[in-house]
Amino acid sequence: MAKNNKKRFDALTIENDSKAQGLKNLIDLIVCEICCIGIALIINCIVFFDYFNVSGVPVVFICILLALIVLSLAFRFWKYGLGARASTTIANTLIYIVLVMMTIVWLFPFVGIVFESFRVESTRPVGYLIPKQFGFDNYINLFTETNFLSWFGNTAFMGVCTALLQTFFILSMSYTLSRLRFKGRKLLMNFMLILGMFPGFLTLILIYKVFSDAGLTKDMAPIGLIIVYCASSGMGYYVSKGFFDTIPKSLDEAARVDGATRWQIFYKVIMPLSKPIIIYTILMGFMAPWGDFMLAKFLIANNSEGMSVAVGMWQMLQGTDMPDFYTMFCAAGVVVSIPVTTVFLALQKYYVEGVTGGAVKG
Repeated sequence: MAKNNKKRFDALTIENDSKAQGLKNLIDLIVCEICCIGIALIINCIVFFDYFNVSGVPVVFICILLALIVLSLAFRFWKYGLGARASTTIANTLIYIVLVMMTIVWLFPFVGIVFESFRVESTRPVGYLIPKQFGFDNYINLFTETNFLSWFGNTAFMGVCTALLQTFFILSMSYTLSRLRFKGRKLLMNFMLILGMFPGFLTLILIYKVFSDAGLTKDMAPIGLIIVYCASSGMGYYVSKGFFDTIPKSLDEAARVDGATRWQIFYKVIMPLSKPIIIYTILMGFMAPWGDFMLAKFLIANNSEGMSVAVGMWQMLQGTDMPDFYTMFCAAGVVVSIPVTTVFLALQKYYVEGVTGGAVKG
C-alpha cells in the first residue's frame, strides 16, 4: 500500500514539474513576443501619427505598451503562485490585448487611404486624417480624367490568364514529380530549387531585349508579362507536390488497373481531390500581376495602352502631377484592392487548406 502511494506521489510530482516547465516555456515565449511586438508597434505609432500630426497619441501608445511589457515580466515571477488555469487565462488575455492593438495600428494606414480617397476639399496631402468634406469626386475623376479603366482591364486580363496558365503548369509539374520516378528526378528538383534562389530582376535586360525584338513591349506588354509570369512557374511546385504526396498512390494504381491513362488519372481522379491546392494556386497566380511593378514598368515603358494599374498609379505621383493626383491615387488604391480582397476572402478557407495540406515532407 505504501509503495502504491509512493508511486502515485512520484507520478503527481513529475506531472506537476512537467506542467511548471511547460508554463515557464509558455511565459518566456509570451514575454519575448510582447517585447518584439511592442518595439514594432512603438515604431509604427511614431511614424504613422507623426505623419498625420496627431499630437500626444504616440506617447499614450508607448505608455500602454510599456505597461503591458512590465505586466508580463511581473507575471513571469508570480506564475508559480498561480494555478495553471489562471496562468493560461492571464497569458491569453495579454496575447489578445497585444494582437488587438497590433491590428488597430496596422489597419490605420488602410483606413487613412480610404479617408483620403473621399476627401474633396483639397487634392494635396494634408496634416489631418478625417476629411472636412466627403464626396466621390476623386472616384469620378479617376474614371473620367485618366485611363484607369484600361489599366484595370489590362491587369485583370493578366491576372486571369496568369492564374489559369500557372495553375496548369504548376499542378502538372507537381503531379509528375510526386508520382513518377525517373532518372535525374532528384537532380531536376535540386536544380530548380537552386535556380529559384536567384532574384528575377537579374534577367530584366535579357527579357527586355528578347521581348522588344518579338514586339511584346509597350502596348503588347500584357502578353509579354503573361509569358514571363508563366514561363518559370513550374519551379514553384513545392507546396503542390507536398499536397499530392498526401493523396494515396493506391488510387492511381486502381485507376491504372481499370485502364486509365496518366492524363485521365490526373484529370479525373487526382484533380477532384485537390480542390484546396487548386484554389491556392489560382489565387497566387491571380494576385501576382496586381502587385508587380518593376518588371511591368520595364516592359511597358510609359505606354498608356499596355499599362498596368501599378505602373499607372506610379505615374500619377511623378513630377509636378503629384499634388493634383494624390487623392485620386488613394481612390485608385481602394478600387484596386476590391477585386484582390474579394477573391482572397472568398477563397480564404481553401487557401489555408492548400498551404497546410502541402506543408508536409515529400
